[in-house]
Amino acid sequence: MQNNFLTSIRSLKLIDGCKGTQVYALNPSSSGSGVGDKNHLRPSFSLRSKSIQQNHHHHHSSSLVFENLLPYGLPSANQIDPPIDPFLRPVEPVSALAASFRRLSDATDPATLCDLYLEQHSLLRPLADLKLLRRSLRSARIHAPDVHHRLVLSAWLRFERREDELDPAPPPLASCSGTSPALECPRAALSSEPLPPASLCPCRHHSLAAAVKNSIADEEESDVWFCIGDEEVACVRCRVATLSKPLSTMLYGGFAEAQRERINFTHNGISTRGMKAVDVYSRTGSLDDFPPDTVLELLAFSNKFCCEGLKAACDAKLAALVRSTDDALLLVDYALEEIAHLLVAACLQAFLRDLPKSLADPDITAVLCTPEGRERLAAAGHSSFVLYYFLSQVAMEEDMKSNTTVMLLERLGECAAPGWQKQLALHQLGCIMLERGEYKDAQKWFEEAAEEGHVYSLIGVARAKFKRGHKYTAYKLTNSLINEYEPAGWMYQERSLYCIGKEKMADLKTATALDPTLSYPYKYRAIALMDDDKVGAAIAEINKILAFKVSADCLELRAWFLLSLEDYEGALQDIRALMTLDPNYMMFHGKVHGDQLVEALRQRLKQWDMAECWMRLYDRWSAVDDIGSLAVVHQMLAKEPGNSSLRFRQSLLLLRLNCQKAAMHSLRLARNHSTHEHERLVYEGWILYDTGHREEALAKAEESIAIQRSFEAFFLKAYALADTSLDTTSSAYVVQLLEQANSCASDNLRKGQAYNNMGSIYVDCDMLDEAAECYLKALDIKHTRAHQGLARVCYLKNQKKAAYDEMTKLIEKAKNSASAYEKRSEYCDRDMAKSDLHMATRLDPMRTYPYRYRAAVLMDDHKEEEAIAELSCAIAFKPDLQLLHLRAAFFDSMGNAEATIRDCEAALCLDPTHSDTVDLYNKACGRADPPSK
Repeated sequence: MQNNFLTSIRSLKLIDGCKGTQVYALNPSSSGSGVGDKNHLRPSFSLRSKSIQQNHHHHHSSSLVFENLLPYGLPSANQIDPPIDPFLRPVEPVSALAASFRRLSDATDPATLCDLYLEQHSLLRPLADLKLLRRSLRSARIHAPDVHHRLVLSAWLRFERREDELDPAPPPLASCSGTSPALECPRAALSSEPLPPASLCPCRHHSLAAAVKNSIADEEESDVWFCIGDEEVACVRCRVATLSKPLSTMLYGGFAEAQRERINFTHNGISTRGMKAVDVYSRTGSLDDFPPDTVLELLAFSNKFCCEGLKAACDAKLAALVRSTDDALLLVDYALEEIAHLLVAACLQAFLRDLPKSLADPDITAVLCTPEGRERLAAAGHSSFVLYYFLSQVAMEEDMKSNTTVMLLERLGECAAPGWQKQLALHQLGCIMLERGEYKDAQKWFEEAAEEGHVYSLIGVARAKFKRGHKYTAYKLTNSLINEYEPAGWMYQERSLYCIGKEKMADLKTATALDPTLSYPYKYRAIALMDDDKVGAAIAEINKILAFKVSADCLELRAWFLLSLEDYEGALQDIRALMTLDPNYMMFHGKVHGDQLVEALRQRLKQWDMAECWMRLYDRWSAVDDIGSLAVVHQMLAKEPGNSSLRFRQSLLLLRLNCQKAAMHSLRLARNHSTHEHERLVYEGWILYDTGHREEALAKAEESIAIQRSFEAFFLKAYALADTSLDTTSSAYVVQLLEQANSCASDNLRKGQAYNNMGSIYVDCDMLDEAAECYLKALDIKHTRAHQGLARVCYLKNQKKAAYDEMTKLIEKAKNSASAYEKRSEYCDRDMAKSDLHMATRLDPMRTYPYRYRAAVLMDDHKEEEAIAELSCAIAFKPDLQLLHLRAAFFDSMGNAEATIRDCEAALCLDPTHSDTVDLYNKACGRADPPSK
């Protein structure tokens, strides 16, 4: 087609910093809620309204305005091929999760458990659930069998939390800030004795017990002198002899030195000062008074004469001196040369805790990335699969195509054991080579991964063959996957790449039906519609996925379409939102930095002052328009980049959109930009709460209130307290806290949330009139979500029609209404409920309640196979705990013990503490294997 914007395209001279290739990032998908039978399938209330990369930002001091805002034309379908996931993707995910649970249940050895939890971590990657992934890493860290595994997994846990964003400079490595979990503490990782999981971080103690020093035994007279050059060092023969068997043999055995009072030590590589230190250590067992260079000399001496105790003391002394990457660089060569296990550990820990920056240092990469470096680390007991697994993940996140990434993956392959480790290493090498355009090598690695048993790698083989010009071979290979295995959405998506016309569209339609979370089919269809001049239909198509899965690449595509319609305000909104998700995003297939386009569009539109921004934020927040709200906050932060309150609101919006990493980043920035202590404490409290430290979060809230009463401090305290089962007394206290919050200065956006939360607690306490009053107050200040709470009150008062009407009002007001349709289904008859739930699934297929409700209805109608199929449809793209539990219960009622056990095991892999599943599992196992008489 010929678009009017393309008639006079002008080339742009972009600064070099804007050049780059586009990386399409996958965002975690939203999780559903609810349980069990129809009467207990209701989604749970969330007090905080949860739906539950960091590169260098290039700032361009350019006032460039695009006279043509589409200088590179319209989006091209041949530049949006979906990436191959660089992690394990089993063709039967439920069976794989169940097998992982069984292996963990049967294992007892810590080393085996650590490896099994790492395997579980790799299996959970496709679910993109950060809490599940972190739980697996924590479990691996708890069962780490030695110092090496502890330090790597501690650094990995810390890296996932990006604690370096909390403080301008990382804490010293000899200790930590004292707020880190014990499992992440650097001192705990290097301890010879592992800490219990629930113990406090040792750095939280203000002082550690001082080591007891032995006084020098001056009364012992020297009886042997070691001559070094022209100097002599007086020692006690028996003391020196106790340092090692070789020294004992020399001083008391059949050697000539045993008969001499003066022994020539000139050519033994030790200085006079060093030998004096040997004497002191032999008498006291202490190295406290010696400088580092002397301790290094003692380390070499201990290796030469096999002095294990002295070596351990030197090792520990030097390891304690490593407080930074610079210290580690000074000592690492000595450590590796002398095979000082603990010192190498301390240096390695310094490098790992400075990631990703440390991977840019050639001296560090020489140790971590090269074959020679791996051999030296292995000699010191510090080369392992888990080390290179962590390093390669960091490197891939930084730059998929770099030589550093390739080298680390090669080392990963060298350390990998047959099975899942080999599959992962080979598959990831294939992914990297494909990104680099080295298709022959990519094909080889993918083929080897497939031979190891990773079926998903066959699509990498197909992609590499396609890139090498073998399109039909690629088609046949993906077609064979569909024929040989249970069809999955990704299989049809892949086959569509090698088709054209109606066949391609049919495959994409099937891919969406099997897995509606795949973004490529929506993007391709949208671009195809755009090519046919159907801009409205193209926008409608991309809106389908943006309604439930917000990602930068889909926002870019919609902005692109809006630019073609000259809807500059809509385009600017989407670009601001995507720049919040990824501040380094390059638009137009990687040719223009998003900030440049923001600047160009700003100059075509009326500028808002902060008062107007607040009004627009209020309107969008009230309309449940999270993307629009995010864009307004982005604009406000451009005016006030240090506004911590805005950063906090940004984090709340990102949580609603299920962008959890971006949300945590905003929350940390809110903390860092706080100008008042009481504000900083609140944001630290939210960080602690979001990382599972509820008691510490409460303490932060109370500390903040002690300094100054504020809305956010009371709200945090109420929220954290309400996160447990509340009795009448504690519920009243939470309400009191929320009332105190609303008595403090704040805006209606937050006050509405507080009233809404109060209403929810009153409902739980069966105080319906008080609840209705709170919800009406929230609605008076346009907290639109309060319609849902008021509907619940009406329903509990047996006013079903009023409840239905309240939810209808929410549907009419809310821009994103999938949850409202879902909730309204509770307040109507079966046929209307089915219609509302169908609409909820169409708007957001990730919501699990509609599938479970429909399945329960089918079971009530004795349509067991249809009920199982309904649940299986959702489980195929979202192996959710509640879906798996319900399907297991259905299988159990049908007498299918094998399927019941499998689904229970998969569910328990996701949550081993889920009591209903544990009970069902034990019952099913008891029937499958009755006890022998």
